[in-house]
Amino acid sequence: MSTFDQAAELLDGIADELPADFITELNGGVYLLPDVKLSSESKPNRPLYTLGEYISRRDLGKYINIYYGSVMKVYPHLSPGELKQVLKRVLIHEFTHHFEFLAGERGLEIKDEIDMERYRQS
Repeated sequence: MSTFDQAAELLDGIADELPADFITELNGGVYLLPDVKLSSESKPNRPLYTLGEYISRRDLGKYINIYYGSVMKVYPHLSPGELKQVLKRVLIHEFTHHFEFLAGERGLEIKDEIDMERYRQS
């Protein structure tokens, strides 16, 4: 299991590999938080953890949160290489929300809602 500091280092490396254009209008940046975040719709017998989220607020700007605690709950035994791949996947997912927001698109948001509906019905 990787520590929070190791995950932060991996996330920094991933961010450094991304094209500079990725941070266009992401004025709040990317944060790795130690929190475990349960979805508001999480079921007691089948917890649903939020691994990351894209946030756009007038007062705080646009930013991405990645929840280290949630990642560790879902993937407790990852090697550093595997953790890097998970963090990259989560970060790209959240950047996709950012790009779609800027473009006025909702494709990934709709896909996420379909996935949530499947979860609700299971």
